[in-house]
Amino acid sequence: DVQLQASGGGLAQAGGSLRLSCVASEFIFHDHALGWFRQAPGKEREGVGCIASSNSRIVYANSVKGRFTISSDSAKNTVYLQLNSLKPEDTAVYFCAAEYNPYYHCSPEVHQFRSWGQGTQVTVSS
Repeated sequence: DVQLQASGGGLAQAGGSLRLSCVASEFIFHDHALGWFRQAPGKEREGVGCIASSNSRIVYANSVKGRFTISSDSAKNTVYLQLNSLKPEDTAVYFCAAEYNPYYHCSPEVHQFRSWGQGTQVTVSS
């Protein structure tokens, strides 16, 4: 299975920005969907967004639409999550995940992804 390594979390003020990175152990962007998820203390893990194979489509959760941006660099086997206009409620552990999906669509639902990286903590202060 592909290994994923997420990084880039930290402390930010409300209204600030962070960029998370997720490096895959092998080239998978041509036939895998990559997703970003988050889990706040005491809450279930939720989808933030996903990018379909070959960067064909990007889907965002309503809660982050217009503030977060997913992008990828296939040469670096890396997918990014740019977090802008951060809010205290964005505080969570953020995870990246991958799933074999050669079709040009994705859905940021936890059960759709089987390969998970370790999380990176994002803390937003008010």
